[in-house]
Amino acid sequence: AAAGAGHNHSIDVAQAKTSEITIGAVPVAGKITMLMGVGGFSGGNVAVLPGPDGLLIVDDKLAAFSEKLAAALKPFGTGAPKFVLNTHWHFDHTGGNKRFAEAVIIAHDNVRKHMAVDQDLKALGKTVPASPPDALPDVTYNDRLTVHFNGEEIQLLHLPGGHTDGDTVVYFKKANVLHLGDLFFNGMFPFVDVAHGGSALTLARNIRDITGRFPADAKIIPGHGPLATMADLENYLDMLTSTTMFVQSATMDGKDLKTIQAQGFPTEWKKWEWPFISQAKWIELIHQSLSK
Repeated sequence: AAAGAGHNHSIDVAQAKTSEITIGAVPVAGKITMLMGVGGFSGGNVAVLPGPDGLLIVDDKLAAFSEKLAAALKPFGTGAPKFVLNTHWHFDHTGGNKRFAEAVIIAHDNVRKHMAVDQDLKALGKTVPASPPDALPDVTYNDRLTVHFNGEEIQLLHLPGGHTDGDTVVYFKKANVLHLGDLFFNGMFPFVDVAHGGSALTLARNIRDITGRFPADAKIIPGHGPLATMADLENYLDMLTSTTMFVQSATMDGKDLKTIQAQGFPTEWKKWEWPFISQAKWIELIHQSLSK
């Protein structure tokens, strides 16, 4: 979700060019397709599972892209989604909930809790108003949940405290496909919502858990970025571990945040910067995580 933590980069700026952004379809495995924004920021990646029972989707982008997402779902020919799974509460993953309100919306308990009231996303300089009742998850779970749909076994697993306190890993068992939501920004420094239970240190632990828990040949849909493999996730874990240890070590040496930001990471990690999460911002998020 909230992939907009750079002080000079607001998600609203990205939304201003909505008309130029399209939604592209990427075949994943089995019946699963990934829908992603092309030409700009449209919100998180969407997983689509069509079949005789109807349509199931994972996440539904920014509200401004609801109609474009609905149009991108039309070719699957199974009508409006019957199930919507939200990987976490952020508005760039739940923005379409109102548009697809007739679906059964499923998420972790904390997702409904956060969406039901106004939220202050200080890291983005943004207040997120409470979602209308029909956009809230209808079914919430605490630890694990399984959905049986279109001949697929869809496992939902809560891994707490990484990106937020309500993150869900979605695993399509038959297709061997994972949707990791914003636990995984493929090839990019991630946003960690420290104010809503996230931690850079716990994120690294969660990713290590995922690499050991699921098959090595699983296809992986990240919250943001291109379709990935377990090797990509291992690279991401390497970055998370190295950068968090770097900030931890510098902090233990008595360096303050500004000094660490001025020093910066070793060159090999600088390429993970992107407009929303600069090197300085990622150092700040790690620093905040250490202070929790």
